[in-house]
Amino acid sequence: MDIEFLFLVLGLAALFAGFVDSIVGGGGLIQLPALFTAFPHSAPATLFGTNKLASIIGTGSAAIQYSRRVAIPWRVAGPGALAALVGSWYGAKAVAYLDPAILRPLILLLLVLVAIYTFVRKDLGSVSVEREHGRRSVLLALAIGGSIGFYDGFFGPGTGSFLIFLFIRLLGMDFLRASVSAKILNVATNAAAIAFFVGNVELMWKLAAVMAACNLTGAILGSRMALKHGVGFVRKMFLGVVVILIARLSYDTFLR
Repeated sequence: MDIEFLFLVLGLAALFAGFVDSIVGGGGLIQLPALFTAFPHSAPATLFGTNKLASIIGTGSAAIQYSRRVAIPWRVAGPGALAALVGSWYGAKAVAYLDPAILRPLILLLLVLVAIYTFVRKDLGSVSVEREHGRRSVLLALAIGGSIGFYDGFFGPGTGSFLIFLFIRLLGMDFLRASVSAKILNVATNAAAIAFFVGNVELMWKLAAVMAACNLTGAILGSRMALKHGVGFVRKMFLGVVVILIARLSYDTFLR
């Protein structure tokens, strides 16, 4: 396949991934399969690392866009990001010892439960019911960041969606506040995974630069749309992405 055409197709995939990821997470659902399809014989670690390089710029941009309109709860987002940084590093290291595919059935079950709960609870995340964040909130943020950070470094699909759901369910945020908090943690998980991959595997730097630019464009468009249309729009996008994740993991688990 012509390299210019390949870069164009992957750039478009990164654009759409950045758009979706900036709203509710799940960009890896688009970007990673595109990379694996384009480079079927490349080492998985190389493609995972290239994906992280392409994603972190868009995720960071989305966080900045949200922060201009939505106050970031640094009391919990800061400790959560630190825990996510550490968790993601060890998750990336764990790939060398365990097959990430062993998590698929468990993640599939969790996503189904998240989808059902969100659909049944029509008011979930529609308004913020946050209390003043004290020690309990900080401990919850550390637990969320550490566990989901490890998951993102180790496996990854649905990281943003899990973060948003947990911030809403456990810390009482609305969808917009949860989304901006998730972006802060996602930047940390991507940074840690990149730090590990850069020192241990060969990455596709030129391709990552092209995809990063496209991902950034999509992230700017997506975050602006989310801020314009508000919580209801983000909730619908969240459910849509979770359903697609369920379908994708079901295919990978039972049909492939």
